[in-house]
Amino acid sequence: MTATLETLPLLSLVVLTPLAGATLVWLARSQQQARTLALGVMGIDLLLALAVLARFDPASAAFQLVERTIWIPTLNVHYLVGVDGISVLFLPLTAALFAGTVVASWTSVRTMPRLYYALVLLLASATLGIFVALDTLLFFLFWELTLIPLYFLISLWGIGPHRRYAAVKYTMVMLVGGVPLLFGFLLLAFDQAKVAGAGIPDGLVFDYLRLVGTPLPIELQYAVFLLLLVGFAVKAPVFPFHTWLPVVAMEGPAAITALLTGLKLGAYGILRFAVPLAPQAAAQLHWLLAGLGVVGILYGALAALAQTNLRRMLAYSSISHVGLVVLGISAFNPQGVQGALFLLLNFTVVAGGLFLLTALLHHRIGSTEAISLGGAAQSMPLLASFYLLLGLAGMGVPLTSGFPAEHLIVIGTLQVHLGAGLAALFGAVLTAAYFLGLYRRAFLGPMSSPVIAAAVDLRPRELALAGVLAALVLLAGLYPAAVLDLTRAATDGWLARVGP
Repeated sequence: MTATLETLPLLSLVVLTPLAGATLVWLARSQQQARTLALGVMGIDLLLALAVLARFDPASAAFQLVERTIWIPTLNVHYLVGVDGISVLFLPLTAALFAGTVVASWTSVRTMPRLYYALVLLLASATLGIFVALDTLLFFLFWELTLIPLYFLISLWGIGPHRRYAAVKYTMVMLVGGVPLLFGFLLLAFDQAKVAGAGIPDGLVFDYLRLVGTPLPIELQYAVFLLLLVGFAVKAPVFPFHTWLPVVAMEGPAAITALLTGLKLGAYGILRFAVPLAPQAAAQLHWLLAGLGVVGILYGALAALAQTNLRRMLAYSSISHVGLVVLGISAFNPQGVQGALFLLLNFTVVAGGLFLLTALLHHRIGSTEAISLGGAAQSMPLLASFYLLLGLAGMGVPLTSGFPAEHLIVIGTLQVHLGAGLAALFGAVLTAAYFLGLYRRAFLGPMSSPVIAAAVDLRPRELALAGVLAALVLLAGLYPAAVLDLTRAATDGWLARVGP
């Protein structure tokens, strides 16, 4: 039995289980059956992701549980998947966030529920594929496949009057952003063919494990790094490629926006692909990454400070925190890189969790405008309490998961970019100002509406979701070594490839 478990293709099961579950959901006979099946599938996928984590050896910087088979022989494209310390924690957190999305949509999705939950599971499958893909074309396939379910989820179940415009804008922006990504991967593959003296397509290489181990001419590194940086910056989003996020946050379903703000796939792409595949160019352009990070931090925080809507505030807050991740990467030292990775993981719980709670609030009140929410804490004390806890984690308050992440980034940045580090500290002050100010107006004070007075607090399934989020925030805040020990070997290997 042990031998059988050890030979199971766990990563393939993690990726394909939601895809198979989407078929079952589509065949469901009722809304109740569809959402129950969707939650059950994501629960099974979470257990599989935890099994991956249990088999993972944190002392090794190498990729583990690697599965490889030829996919497109004529182009030397493989189905190649694996995990290391940078990617392994994203699997259970992503599965948990998708399960939370199902819970947050439990009573709010009334039209075409089978299609809705099937699309959510298809999106889960593509997203998990992004975190495990080690062939650049396979990664690009998963990357583009996320657009199909997101287009329909935003356009059909959006809560704003311009939801179709938001869906089209998001899809078009992402398609344009995919062009430099594809060109960057093709440049790498053509260079491999040239180095090997083989023709095209026989000499093409899309294997990430080979690409990171093959030095590139510095001129080509600049081209590859800038192409990948632009492509991933659009998805992150990094300022000035951010304009789609506030629109989607206001027009799309709040539970789906939780996935876009919680899973920063673009920032992960910079960490996984852009820097390791062109390390010398990335290190020499550290000033560009630091500049983008600082501008994103300050712009996002100042824009969030001016908002009166919780969803728009969270969207701009997400832009500010993405800037902090990019700033941490630009430090190119252990503290900065581990802090950036920690903050990306924190996004999944905190940013995603805040949007899930906002979705529950919107379903009860019909609005997320502060003027319509005064006194919400009186009728929904549990929701208000969990919202405050996650907000404090987003501010980086000690004993929450945000503190070690932001603390590491600031320390790492101050060592190499003093001005940028001070800007990050100022951004933290602005974060406290915009969150606490809007929270006070939305949840505290006198009750402003009979709708709020009649609102129901968290139901048992919603309370369970909020409790899990709170437990993760406190666990990572009280014992950050649990995360740092898992990521240390991989981040050290990452830094070794980049060099001093």
